[in-house]
Amino acid sequence: MPSTLSHGCSSLLAAALLCLLPGCVEPMPPSPPVAVEESFWNGDYMSGKPSIRISLSQQRAFFYKDGQLAGMSRISSGREGLDTVTGKFKIIEKDIDHVSSLFGDYVDANGNVIQKDVDTSKDPKPKGAIYDGAKMPYFMRIVGGTGMHEGYLPGYAASHGCIRMPGFMAAAFFHAVELGTPVSIEP
Repeated sequence: MPSTLSHGCSSLLAAALLCLLPGCVEPMPPSPPVAVEESFWNGDYMSGKPSIRISLSQQRAFFYKDGQLAGMSRISSGREGLDTVTGKFKIIEKDIDHVSSLFGDYVDANGNVIQKDVDTSKDPKPKGAIYDGAKMPYFMRIVGGTGMHEGYLPGYAASHGCIRMPGFMAAAFFHAVELGTPVSIEP
């Protein structure tokens, strides 16, 4: 720490001395630090047994290989009233082209939306309507109807209980897990 501090002071002193010269222009302030990438994947170059830890309070999923962090993803978990379950689970199903059987839209024969964001367990289907299930690419089922998959990330918990991820992260997690991969979901 002292060498960094003394280096910073000597730089300031040098800048101050330069300003005594004719035509001196005030030095530019240092650039602000670059923000750390919110999601990353380094797992392709790592080996070891996979595991996943999901932090609902941080809205992040962490992927490990033999205990070493291989990737981290922003998530959107279940909103209030449709909370994501917590506990210790395992990946019990993988489906790259999964479609929800519970949440989606009612559409007409031409695909025009008649009723948006329906829950088939509560919303009766209008006469002549067709159910169009929500697309959940790279679905990794954890428990019941809950899984991780590609989806919309508004910056807060907003799903029906699943763990949504950016597409490139859902694909990376999907290809790196196997059935039985441990998943810990924490509040």
